[in-house]
Amino acid sequence: MAEVTTMRAVTIPEPGGRDALWVKAVDVPECPPGHALVRVAAAGVNRADIVQREGNYRPPAGATQIPGLEVAGTVVSVNQAESAEPAGTSAAADGAAHSAAGVQAGDRVAALLTGGGYAEYVPVPVGQLMPIPTVTDPNSGADRPMTFAEAAALPEVMATVYSNLFTTARLQPGEWVLIHGGGSGIGTAAIQMAKAHGAKTAVTVGSQRKAEFCRKLGADAVINYREEDFVDRIKQITGDAQQPDSPNFFGLPRDDSRRPGADVILDIMGAAYLEKNTEALTRDGRLVVISLQGGAKAELNLGRLMVRRQTVIATTLRARSEEQKAAVVAGLLQDFWPHVASGRIAPVVYRELPIDDVAEAHRLLEDGEAIGKVILKVGAHD
Repeated sequence: MAEVTTMRAVTIPEPGGRDALWVKAVDVPECPPGHALVRVAAAGVNRADIVQREGNYRPPAGATQIPGLEVAGTVVSVNQAESAEPAGTSAAADGAAHSAAGVQAGDRVAALLTGGGYAEYVPVPVGQLMPIPTVTDPNSGADRPMTFAEAAALPEVMATVYSNLFTTARLQPGEWVLIHGGGSGIGTAAIQMAKAHGAKTAVTVGSQRKAEFCRKLGADAVINYREEDFVDRIKQITGDAQQPDSPNFFGLPRDDSRRPGADVILDIMGAAYLEKNTEALTRDGRLVVISLQGGAKAELNLGRLMVRRQTVIATTLRARSEEQKAAVVAGLLQDFWPHVASGRIAPVVYRELPIDDVAEAHRLLEDGEAIGKVILKVGAHD
C-alpha cells in the first residue's frame, strides 16, 4: 500500500466557540524515535479539548495544536530508534520497561496523548500505549474483543484518576472519597476504580438522571448539589462510618476522634469549591484539584488546614514528561487493567459521533447532557 502523506484532522484556526472547529486535510505527522504511528479509529472527547478550543489551555511546548488527549486504533509502524532514557524514580524505570515490551505493527492499542487525537493518524510514545483487552461480560461470562470506541473512552480518564487518587492522594481501602462531577468521564471512571480498590464513594451530581446512573454504577452515596449542601451531606454520610484500620495518609495511627468528612476529595471546580472542600474533609484529608471549572483564584483558611492536618494538591497530567506518563501508564496497566479485562471496570460511552460532528460532541459536554464519555469515530477499523 502506498504511503499515506495527508490525513483528515480537526483544526482550530482561531480560538472561539464550536464553530472554531474545522475538519481539513493536513500532513501526516512524523513518527519520532521511541514512538509508534497509530491509525486512529476512535478518539475520546474531554473538557480540556473545549478549554483549548476557547484559547484558555495551550498545548505544552512542542506539542501539536490538534486537540485530542486519548485514542484507540491500530499501530501502523514503530520507530525503533532509541529515545532519551527515562530517569529518576523506580516508577519511571517501570515505564521504560513497558516501553520496551514489544509494540508491533498491527497491534490494537489505546493511547494517552499530549494532543493530536482528533486526527486519522497520531504518533504516540510507546510507553503511553495500552493493549486493548479481550473483556469478559460480568453477567454472561462470555469473552469478546473490546471495541475501539470503548477503548478510546479509557486512557485519559483512567490515567488521571490513577495518578491523582492512588499515586498522589494514596487513597486507602475503606476510606471515603468524594468525587465531584460523578456523571462525567472522570467521575464514572473514579467510581469504578475506587470501588475496585475497596474504598467508599460519594459523588456530587446535578440531576436525578445522573444520580440514578451513578448509583447503578456502584456509588455508595449520591449528593445532588442543586438540592443539598455537599459539605453537610458528606459529614452526615460519614458521621457514623466505620473508621478504617489502615494507617492514615502520613503512615500514622488514625485519630480516635475522627471528624466526619471525606478522606479524599477529587475536585474539578477549583476556586468555587476550595473553601467548602476543606470544610468537607476529615482530619488528615487530602484535596486533589484536577480542573478549574469554577475559577483559579480563591481565599483559603490555612488555619483549618493546619489544625486538621489537611493537604491540598493541584495537578495536571497533560504537561508531564513522557517518562512520567509512561510510569503512570505502567502502574495503571499493572493495578487496574486486569479489572478492565474482567469487566469489573467498564467504559461508559454516552454517544459515538463521526469526526465531522465534532461541534455536536463538544455541545454534549458543554451542556452537561453527556454521562460518561463522548467518542469521535475517526476511521472504520472494527
